[in-house]
Amino acid sequence: MTDSLSGRQPPKISAGLLLYRVHQGTLEVLLVHLGGPFWSRQDAGAWFLPKGGVEPGEAEFAAAQREFREETGLAPQPPYLPLGSVQHKSGKRVVAWAFAGDANPSTIRSNTFQLEWPPRSGKLREFPEIDRAAFFTVPAAAKKMHPAEFAFVTRLADLLKTNGIIRPTG
Repeated sequence: MTDSLSGRQPPKISAGLLLYRVHQGTLEVLLVHLGGPFWSRQDAGAWFLPKGGVEPGEAEFAAAQREFREETGLAPQPPYLPLGSVQHKSGKRVVAWAFAGDANPSTIRSNTFQLEWPPRSGKLREFPEIDRAAFFTVPAAAKKMHPAEFAFVTRLADLLKTNGIIRPTG
């Protein structure tokens, strides 16, 4: 769908959930690495919170919950902390919420997508949307995450510090 005045595509909106745990006063967040051939050799800047596109007529929070379940196989649990939104350089807006919990990252099972691979081969291959997941501390997440989305981690850390759930750093 294009904007009838400008002729441009409207910015895409994605919604996601950030699972976190606090271990000995240290915040850790669950991040996922995108599957498929484009991301297979990338690491720094290639980790994200589980998220996906908001369907027409779908509430952002409902999309966040759906995408989290589809991409991790885990069931999110309330309460949820709103983390606001960020904008990628592409113009895509991502809105997120956080929730406390724990999981074994090795048990995460993602949905899949099909892609013609190799390009122009005419062969469709199936890839997982998420090929791995891991918990990261805030400093480690800063190195691994897509820069635009790291703001969610800092917002979460600030909320938890304010509420005395984690220790202030520095």
